Amino acid sequence: MPEIDDAVTAAADAATGVASGGVAGRTVLIAGATSASGLAAARALTDAGADVIAVGRDRSKLDDLARSVPGIRVEVADLGLEESVVDLAARLQADGVRVDGVLHLVGGWRGGGGLAGQSDDDYRALEQSLTALRHVSRAFDADLRASTGAREAIVSSTAVERPLAGGANYAAVKAASEAWARAVGQGFAKAARDAGEPLAAASVVFRVKALSGLESTLSDAFVGLWRSDAADVNGTVVTLGGGD
Repeated sequence: MPEIDDAVTAAADAATGVASGGVAGRTVLIAGATSASGLAAARALTDAGADVIAVGRDRSKLDDLARSVPGIRVEVADLGLEESVVDLAARLQADGVRVDGVLHLVGGWRGGGGLAGQSDDDYRALEQSLTALRHVSRAFDADLRASTGAREAIVSSTAVERPLAGGANYAAVKAASEAWARAVGQGFAKAARDAGEPLAAASVVFRVKALSGLESTLSDAFVGLWRSDAADVNGTVVTLGGGD
């Protein structure tokens, strides 16, 4: 029957994608998925044959995303709260879901006013992106290490290289996030080395001057990580759209 033939073909395509190191057939979690970048990533990953889990705090925005990208799974979670992320990981585990990739899109901007204008309130708001990164990467670290081809990526800023007084809070949080991402990559490498196995997981930093207008560039670059050997991309910093 045609339905059976289609199902067999789809399963074979997914298996081929996994075997070849592509993203097809893999499960990818988008953290902070209700932005324009989240929509672009969900579409690109789905088009490439991945299973997508879109995570955010706003149920209505997630439902809108699910209508725009049919077939994705949406999950409500406050990634700034550790217990919420632990509950998310437990729900997925209970359903037999193991994550092969994570794209961190939790972020935002506050700045201006020179150094004196860098308020603690602004810093604490920006810090939530780092907090979410820490929670999510810890919760799914075991999944990524166990995967035959895992990729984790964050979106950072060219401000890390050229911080300005009016964006000191922002640059400091992004620098800390990059340090965390590099530590994740070192953990992947050490786990593979200790097990005497080739590296299969990679942590990557994407830097942008401004993400607006680069949503498709980011999503394509993320999907493309599965077409490169993990050892070649682990711990790398990739600037998208030019630096200055």
